[in-house]
Amino acid sequence: MDRRVFMKSGALALVTMGLSPSFLRRTAFGAELLDGAAIKGAARGKTLICLFQRGAADALNVVVPHGDPAYYRQRPDIAIPRPGIASGSAGAIDLDGFFALHPALAPMKPLWDMGILAPVHAVGSPSSTRSHFDAQDYMETGTPDQKGTRDGWLNRYLAVRGTCEAGCSHDPAASPFRAVAMTQQTPRMLEGPAPTIAMSSLDEFSVRATGSAAERLEALYRTGTADVVHAAGGEMFEAVKILKAANPQRYLPERGAVYPTSQFGQRLRQIAQLVKADVGLEVAFADVGGWDTHVNQGASTGQLAVRLDDFGRSIAALVTDLGDRMSDVTIMTMSEFGRTVRQNGNGGTDHGHAGALFVIGGGVKGGRVHGRWPGLEPEQLYEGRDLALTTDFRSVFAEVAARRLGATRLEAIFPGFDSTPQRWLGIL
Repeated sequence: MDRRVFMKSGALALVTMGLSPSFLRRTAFGAELLDGAAIKGAARGKTLICLFQRGAADALNVVVPHGDPAYYRQRPDIAIPRPGIASGSAGAIDLDGFFALHPALAPMKPLWDMGILAPVHAVGSPSSTRSHFDAQDYMETGTPDQKGTRDGWLNRYLAVRGTCEAGCSHDPAASPFRAVAMTQQTPRMLEGPAPTIAMSSLDEFSVRATGSAAERLEALYRTGTADVVHAAGGEMFEAVKILKAANPQRYLPERGAVYPTSQFGQRLRQIAQLVKADVGLEVAFADVGGWDTHVNQGASTGQLAVRLDDFGRSIAALVTDLGDRMSDVTIMTMSEFGRTVRQNGNGGTDHGHAGALFVIGGGVKGGRVHGRWPGLEPEQLYEGRDLALTTDFRSVFAEVAARRLGATRLEAIFPGFDSTPQRWLGIL
């Protein structure tokens, strides 16, 4: 391989991960990291794992309001049968006599029974947009209907929490693994001045050089670690060698946890590796698509059920694998909006408004569905078609950030929003 090509590829690989060779040497990152050995000096603290369901998951078939008669009138073909009505595993899994889980989420029912699973219903963005792109952007920046926001709410949290206040230079002693996204590109939620890592997997340390030179240079500087540009050739070779010496295949999940072989399942498996390696991981992010069910959505079986099966088994495996570490870990799921209450003519649902999310982990007041239920009668619907919003997603995000991560400057993390405890749901 031409040396210049190798050097460019090595640099871009490091850019993809959003960290510099000097960072790597300071943390003594090597093969032992993924065997469970902690980075020297990294403190074990709280970790937030954010999981984004991209495409607008159908909240009404995820957390089923089987106690609302209008649900069955609006969905004659795709409603989930009431608990105890269907034979076998086709019926909804009752939670509290009114709400239930989709049967494909059976692996998550034990989490409810343990009191660490808290669904939140009728939650979402106050924006009226039904654009996937805009709604995801608003949820990740934490500023609905404000398209000019440049950074994500999690990056703002990183910037104002701990040793680095807003506008300061980054603390060189901080772990480069403080915020990790298991994605090909940095998600909007983590974009901003605070340094973060984005990588497809722990055993992939290369990326194809795509786009123009200007685009690659822009991407380089967006990582917040521009000193990679100036790294000497020897440093790059050393860093790439160290990264490739890591062997994620040697990791064995604990307590009989079995992760799905899907991309999502394997990314959660690798998040578990980082949590248990005590590398100073404070924020982790992963996403999964396939929730835009306009056609042939299905009910207890079908397209949505397949997605939920992977989703539920992956989360259950993560919780099982982490074991007692879940006392320090909070998992929060989200989707940009819900879907229409009435099924469409193609056996699916269209873009809606309010949705549902899950909060899982230590300190969570689980075993109950949080949020005020607005009802599904025609006069109760948003714009006559959608589940009405009763909880702004920022109320949930702010409560989790404050009570699990210790965030105090909520006005800087969610500008223009009243993030005071009076707006919280008491999930934690």
